[in-house]
Amino acid sequence: MTKNAFIAITGRPNAGKSSLTNLLVGEKISIVSEKPQTTRNRINGVLTKGEVQYVFIDTPGFLKPRTKLGEHMARSVRTSVDDVDCAILMADATKKVSAVEHELIRSFKSHGTQVVLLLNKIDLVKSKEDLLPLISEYSKLYDFAEVIPISVKRRINTELIMPALEKYAVEGEHFFPDDIATDRTERFLCGEIIREKLLWTMQQEIPHGTAVDIESFTSHLNKSGAEITDIGAVIICEKQSHKGMIIGKNGERLKQIGSLARKDIEELLDTKVNLQIFVKVKENWRDNEHFIIDNKIADE
Repeated sequence: MTKNAFIAITGRPNAGKSSLTNLLVGEKISIVSEKPQTTRNRINGVLTKGEVQYVFIDTPGFLKPRTKLGEHMARSVRTSVDDVDCAILMADATKKVSAVEHELIRSFKSHGTQVVLLLNKIDLVKSKEDLLPLISEYSKLYDFAEVIPISVKRRINTELIMPALEKYAVEGEHFFPDDIATDRTERFLCGEIIREKLLWTMQQEIPHGTAVDIESFTSHLNKSGAEITDIGAVIICEKQSHKGMIIGKNGERLKQIGSLARKDIEELLDTKVNLQIFVKVKENWRDNEHFIIDNKIADE
């Protein structure tokens, strides 16, 4: 008898949602950085264990929208908790309960959602006793199915997560092939890899007003018969000054982004990759709804 379980992974930005998704699925399907709003789209991670298929929905960090892009991201979070079998609230054990958690809990209450609370980053907490007041505060806000203190980075208590989730699997068909880790296309994942390397290399130098569009994605055989994938990508930024910063002196920073991205993309595709990256300026693109939808920068 086959079963499935749809599980939304929610929480504030930089709580560790994408790292958790990658850990549970066993592959890197969500990009990771310390910057807020790294995840802009719902990304479905798929894990099939025997007769049970788990679909983990990695959602953008929930913040009050300030742009059209932010509105799309907030809508993505709200719709992700509709009709799931269970939700995970990923909270930072080093921070107090914020307006973000209160808003998500209101959504859980309105849907009657079963929720597992994961208190992440306990490796940064001095003693276990320091967690007790935080656990007590969360428990007063919602009747969580389980509360598990964890550290994704240090793999502390992460083995307790799947046993807590398996009880929410329901009888039904598998919605995805058993051998895939995500429903996202290779083209989408390549764009995300480039954006991750952009975030890593730029540090705090530019705001989050950047995006990546994959304009071309083709494969061919070279003279020796080996497959090569040609990828043409465009990094979109909001200001001319940002373009210069992304490219860097003599193009060195853009070369670094391309080199780091190419390595991961070749591992993803298992082929040699010819990656060409350009930078374009599109002022105020985050408030241009048509641009956001047409370039699939955020989900509807």
